[in-house]
Amino acid sequence: MTQFLVRRLFLILPVLLGILLVTFTITRLVPGDPCYVMLGERATEASCNDFRARFGLDKSIPEQFGRYVLNLLKGDFGNSLKDRRPITTIIAERLPMTFELTFFAMIFSSSFGILLGVISALNRNSIIDTLTMLGANMGVSMPVFWLGLLLAYVFALMLKGTPFQLPPSGRLSPGVSMIPLTKTWGIQDVAGAKAFALAFLSNSAIINGLLSSNYKLFFDAIKHLILPSIAVGTISLSVIARMTRSALLDVLGQDYIRTARAKGLRQRLVIRKHALRNALIPIVTIIGLQTGGLLSGAVLTETIFSLPGVGSKMVEAILGRDYPVVQGFSVIIALVFVFTNLIVDASYAYLDPRVRVK
Repeated sequence: MTQFLVRRLFLILPVLLGILLVTFTITRLVPGDPCYVMLGERATEASCNDFRARFGLDKSIPEQFGRYVLNLLKGDFGNSLKDRRPITTIIAERLPMTFELTFFAMIFSSSFGILLGVISALNRNSIIDTLTMLGANMGVSMPVFWLGLLLAYVFALMLKGTPFQLPPSGRLSPGVSMIPLTKTWGIQDVAGAKAFALAFLSNSAIINGLLSSNYKLFFDAIKHLILPSIAVGTISLSVIARMTRSALLDVLGQDYIRTARAKGLRQRLVIRKHALRNALIPIVTIIGLQTGGLLSGAVLTETIFSLPGVGSKMVEAILGRDYPVVQGFSVIIALVFVFTNLIVDASYAYLDPRVRVK
């Protein structure tokens, strides 16, 4: 297992380099000059030449790429062409929102998806099975933007004034705000990785609320995440439910399941200890892929519910030809996918003793 993890960690470097090279090249091949996008009507040939020279865009693409990689190795992601702010600051502002949304969406989709899949498999070819899979197919078919608007209409307007009313958009309610942990804890003069970590934790409303004992902030942030999590997690729930049903039906036909039942073991114990655990490998794989996809940013969900996450910022940066922002978030998204897959692969040996990762 240790050799496997070390080998996979070494493979991260060429993967990141390849993704960075492709992203770097594609962003510069997209039609449009960032100078004219940033300066608008004030753009002239002289001002654009000065703009390109200031940000190193007048160099050749290989030279730009070499400089960027060298700076990246030093932990410098560069500055945004539009905001003139460090990319690490923007990442620390946007990534916590996406992490929170992904966490709650995957809890919702995994819990209900596995439950519905198990119920469907245990009632194969019955009316319960048919209704469950029909619901799963409907979940996959519903567009996120339609479901998000429908949920906002029902829980914010139709149920207004009831205990079930939920906020339709935004991250926090008016009057509720996050205070940086550096101020809460009286920390000064932080820089580097420590400053990034503190900024990341401060911009996560849920973590900020817990660490600062501001439970009003904590519960308000969770309340605002319920509808977005349901909207973005419905498709994942449907996929997980269908995968659980298929994997569990395959396992239930194995000889060791019939042997366990012949020994007189209770049905619940057979399903939980013998069948479901051995069926979890494909399920965990799907959950890992869905988690990585959500961590790269849910553009439509973040737009509908006005959430300042990674997806909306990436779209804004791409349209604005803000190369450093696109490249910085691409590196972070690639790291998320690689480490998510690493965790999924490492979990195989625990879930199924027959698997031996070397």
